Amino acid sequence: METVFSSLPQFVVACLILAGAQAIYVLLGFGAGMVAVGLLALILPELRDVIVILLLVNLPAEAYVVASSWRRVSWRGVLLITAGVAVGIPIGSFMLSAGDLGALLTLLGVVMVVVGGVFLLTPDRPPRPVPAWTAPPVGLVSGVLTGLFGTGGPPLIFYSQLKGDDKTTFRGTLMAIFLLMTVVRVPSYAAFGLITAPRVWSSLALVPAAVLGAAVGDRIHLRVDEATFRRLVSIALVTIGATLLARSL
Repeated sequence: METVFSSLPQFVVACLILAGAQAIYVLLGFGAGMVAVGLLALILPELRDVIVILLLVNLPAEAYVVASSWRRVSWRGVLLITAGVAVGIPIGSFMLSAGDLGALLTLLGVVMVVVGGVFLLTPDRPPRPVPAWTAPPVGLVSGVLTGLFGTGGPPLIFYSQLKGDDKTTFRGTLMAIFLLMTVVRVPSYAAFGLITAPRVWSSLALVPAAVLGAAVGDRIHLRVDEATFRRLVSIALVTIGATLLARSL
């Protein structure tokens, strides 16, 4: 069973990274891709390996959170956003198979630092009514980023933060969208030859570490209050954006 790992130490480091990324993912409802892409890229030279592995490793956490938050998910908003995502993912997948990703990663990092900083400095801003027609364009941008980097969270996070969703609705809605994204991404990635046997076996080998991290993240999520949760979301955006910028410089 061939994997993408060249040594046991490399695999162990990948397990630690995935456990931490999944803890953040289940705690906040986002961040696994953004954390893991930046850190795994330091030990795996092929970025496409990282992105495809995350596609499968994230699945257990997404399924668990959606099942546990089913009644709190804003399903109308999810479906509207997913309509845009379905268009954006194939576009991002094509760009992933054909383009240079460095400049786009830098731009993504800048946007995350700026917007996360604004949210952090204005924690008591009131929720704003967001027109329903804005959901599909948000989904389109998220889909392109997902197809490119496996990190479609930023537009969805900004959108949900502006609406003022509570932490359970925030996490459940994001995870529902990400789960539906996975359904779209699998055939898109397969069509462009991105899903290979070594990547599948590597994902399966990492699942136990990912499940352990997800369990830790869920316990923390249940304990934090709303104000702390919002600060954590903002800090995570700034930190992950800064990590992407550092990697691209």
